[in-house]
Amino acid sequence: MYLLNEWAEIIRRFMDAGGDVLWAIAGLTFLMWTLALERLWYYKFELSKDVNGAIGTWENRTERKSWNAKRIREKLISEVSIKINASLPMIQTMVALCPLLGLLGTVTGMIEVFNIMAVTGGGDAKSMAGGVSKATIPTMAGMVAALSGVFINTYVKSIAERESELLEDHLTTDH
Repeated sequence: MYLLNEWAEIIRRFMDAGGDVLWAIAGLTFLMWTLALERLWYYKFELSKDVNGAIGTWENRTERKSWNAKRIREKLISEVSIKINASLPMIQTMVALCPLLGLLGTVTGMIEVFNIMAVTGGGDAKSMAGGVSKATIPTMAGMVAALSGVFINTYVKSIAERESELLEDHLTTDH
């Protein structure tokens, strides 16, 4: 319990040093990873049901070469692809927002530094250090969050593309 309280205090001090923008970055990162993990959960446990349903619907057709059959095939592929790609644009947007929030933290921290310089005449380095930390910590956090998001987004997108291609391959028009 003591170790948990110690870690909580360290995290609280870090978040306070980074300012309010750091909390926004943390929330955005949490949401981004929640969506990414949901996608991984879907691919692991739910996708096979959707794919098997589409394949079953297609396999139950006796005729697969007409114009109507091809449109039905496209519809089945499209419906499953929509489910496969759900949340991916949102994850990509969050990845792009992380460094922008970091930049916002930089600007707000520098405004604090300039404010302290204006009030004290620039002579109080200790007071300016708080503003500098509020300028640099969110920048670093935004970049780290964006990098982690790029990696998970790339991984999730590759799974989505592979699964969409596999579905298209399974819905054959040969008989």
